[in-house]
Amino acid sequence: MNKISQIILMVYIMAIFSCASSKILDGNTIEDRFLVGMKNLEKEKYLVAQTDFKYVTMRGGGSDLGDDALYYLGESYFRNEEYILAIAEYEKLTRNMGYSPFVEDARFKICEAYRIESPKYFHDQEYTEKALQRYQEFLDDFPDTPLKNNVITSIDILREKLGKKIYETGILYMKLEEYESAKISFQMVIDIYYDTDILSLAYQGMVKALAKNREMDDAISYLEEHKAGLVDRSLYQDAKKTIEMVQKKISKEEN
Repeated sequence: MNKISQIILMVYIMAIFSCASSKILDGNTIEDRFLVGMKNLEKEKYLVAQTDFKYVTMRGGGSDLGDDALYYLGESYFRNEEYILAIAEYEKLTRNMGYSPFVEDARFKICEAYRIESPKYFHDQEYTEKALQRYQEFLDDFPDTPLKNNVITSIDILREKLGKKIYETGILYMKLEEYESAKISFQMVIDIYYDTDILSLAYQGMVKALAKNREMDDAISYLEEHKAGLVDRSLYQDAKKTIEMVQKKISKEEN
């Protein structure tokens, strides 16, 4: 029996014993409407399910059934890929019903919703930042969660995206011949996103920026300091060629 079927059975039993105290509208108890909503959710009729769960939350607010309906309202939005609306409902649950057994899952779904809404690296990364923040808070509050590996994987992917955005900013500065600004961007990647695959590219970018900024001693020293990582990623020769090219240019100018 799946989770939704179990919930339906539980609520059906509740309805039998508490029917007399139920709030009624047009002959339907809130337990009946909740059951209908669960069935619609199971049948992937998400828009109809949303209407059902809204009915229950409005008329059963403050009750256990109302709390459950709030969670499943968020679920109906999430499964319908309306992630921002899902976040709003999950937030209501976690903020006002901290005792609910659905809190941990709701907190995780908030993280997931922000991750899904996170755009490609070249767009604004507000949702990426929010996803990272919420994932970290989730791990802090639920350190033994069975979802831990999923969370860590998602954090790694999001950090990679943010690192790439800053790295590409450095590349843009290189094209504009703004080498000091490029160095700042590459250093940010090195300092903050040291655990991502972008790190070696940032080392390569730093060597090139130093060389093209005519800081030859620093460029050569930096190249050798990070030689192992650059060789592993087949980036060493390209960085070295940039140094050699600038050295030849300087030599010609001096002659």
